[in-house]
Amino acid sequence: MQQLQSRVNIYALLSRVLLQELDIDTLKMIKNDEIMLDFFPTLKEWEPLTTLPEQKLLEEYLNPDFVNLSVLHLIPYETFYTRDDQMIETGGANPVTDIYSAYDFMVDYEAARTLSSDHIGVELEFMHHLTNAEFEAQKNGDMIAVKDFKTAQHEFLNKHLLNWAPLYLINMKYESRTPLYYDGAEMALEFILSDNEYLTKELSL
Repeated sequence: MQQLQSRVNIYALLSRVLLQELDIDTLKMIKNDEIMLDFFPTLKEWEPLTTLPEQKLLEEYLNPDFVNLSVLHLIPYETFYTRDDQMIETGGANPVTDIYSAYDFMVDYEAARTLSSDHIGVELEFMHHLTNAEFEAQKNGDMIAVKDFKTAQHEFLNKHLLNWAPLYLINMKYESRTPLYYDGAEMALEFILSDNEYLTKELSL
């Protein structure tokens, strides 16, 4: 259960960091939680993190970097990478729409900084949704549901995230101007790869 809880928490953290600009509360949460900060080793050693006020950090460093990486210079959408014409599919033909509906997952477009449901932050949020559902099934002793949710996670990683997110995350790491997004890109890449290995082993037992 502890490993499952960790997976739930990591998907929640990654989706929050990659979905929209940080707010002061989220920044303080990362700064003041030693366990969480360990996921961001370059950020942890970054002098402005401890010497500048949170608002200044957000306005002058972190949020401009997010906009640069997610809106201006890079395109964090699956369909951009997987369609021949590199167009972002914003309608019902988006490849993730059906699986989201099957698991009662709704995209909050007002809260998210996204045009389409196949944004990397939304896809990671969906993985959080699935791992949290697995956690609840595990607590209730419903092992059939546990396996079903594991299978859904494995399929989603292989049919969606792993088909394009590594390329985006490598570019994001290279283009990042702050250690938060440098570390965030590296963490996300390593985690989705390792989580896929974990799920592959779990489902082969």
